[in-house]
Amino acid sequence: MRSGVIAQKLGMTRIFTDAGEHVPVTVLKVDHCQVVAHRTAEKNGYTALQVGVGKAKVKNVSKAERGRFAVAQVEPKRKLAEFRVDTEALIPVGAEITVDHFVAGQFVDVTGTTTGKGYAGGMKRWNFGGLRATHGVSVSHRSIGSTGGRQDPGKTFKNKKMPGHLGAERVTTQNLRVVQTDVERGLILVEGAVPGVKGGWIFVRDAVKRALPKDAPKPGAFRLPAQDNAAAPAAEGESA
Repeated sequence: MRSGVIAQKLGMTRIFTDAGEHVPVTVLKVDHCQVVAHRTAEKNGYTALQVGVGKAKVKNVSKAERGRFAVAQVEPKRKLAEFRVDTEALIPVGAEITVDHFVAGQFVDVTGTTTGKGYAGGMKRWNFGGLRATHGVSVSHRSIGSTGGRQDPGKTFKNKKMPGHLGAERVTTQNLRVVQTDVERGLILVEGAVPGVKGGWIFVRDAVKRALPKDAPKPGAFRLPAQDNAAAPAAEGESA
């Protein structure tokens, strides 16, 4: 089981295949998704990676949190999350997970918070049909009607579908196909719709109901900060 990534939903668009067919996709942006800490079975009772994404202003980060980021030698992050992984799938602290962690054609499970719509009636919330448009119905065409029986059972059962708060719920959509990735811009194009609003945080992980492709990198696709620092002197030496 590999780690997932935290992405930001940019919106939807479409791309065209070689056959001329258009595929609706959701564009997800991964902005410097780094490993912040490890959770081990010896210390925490389970194995997981804590990852962070985005840059946070230092004034908005508590002193304790700043200390944790300093230990990991990672800039303060806007969003943190944990992903359960196998012991052999641990990625070094400070490493940046790149979008080629996922390969085109593989299936992923995507988790996000749905759009909040406030208080809604039964027709909008549960797709009720409403009352009849004629034959004595006035004013209450969009009401839900009766919510229970008379003397028997004499009450409204629990979990009855009724008007109430709609949206703003954590939802996971399974088995969405990765159409393509753009490493340079940090983009993941996922086929179909993804729960959440534009700019919302999305958790992307390998699908639990589909086999991982053989060409998927293990423990994952990432780059270490030392690799970037070592590449700079080498480039200077070549130019000299």
